[in-house]
Amino acid sequence: MKVIFDTYIPSGFSNVSPYLFTEDPERLITFLKHAFYADELNRINSDTGVIQNCILKIGDACFMISQASAQFEGMRTAFYLYVNDVDTVFQNALKHGGEVVFEPADMDYGDRQGGVKDPEGNYWWISKRLVEKGYHE
Repeated sequence: MKVIFDTYIPSGFSNVSPYLFTEDPERLITFLKHAFYADELNRINSDTGVIQNCILKIGDACFMISQASAQFEGMRTAFYLYVNDVDTVFQNALKHGGEVVFEPADMDYGDRQGGVKDPEGNYWWISKRLVEKGYHE
């Protein structure tokens, strides 16, 4: 079965890459640029200025954002974001409009983690692995 995944994947993407449809993509894009230092790699707008596709990169991961519509409803999701300084990134996210879900703390599964909700209602678990082993080990 693994042969189906043996295909060209653009740099920064993986076999599964997030694609968000949101009511206010510009607000989310701005938040991600400021809160998590996202780089905007590409944007396609319609003739009327609607964001049809915006590719952002946070760290080594790319994902896409588009305007929600009747055909593609706005969705909320959760992300696990690995960083080297949870507390600083957590505070930066709050400074730029994120809401506290839970304060940073050392978790019993080996991560330091804090949770924020972005202006479009997505959850971000801002995490640093405190041990150099996987979760399944």
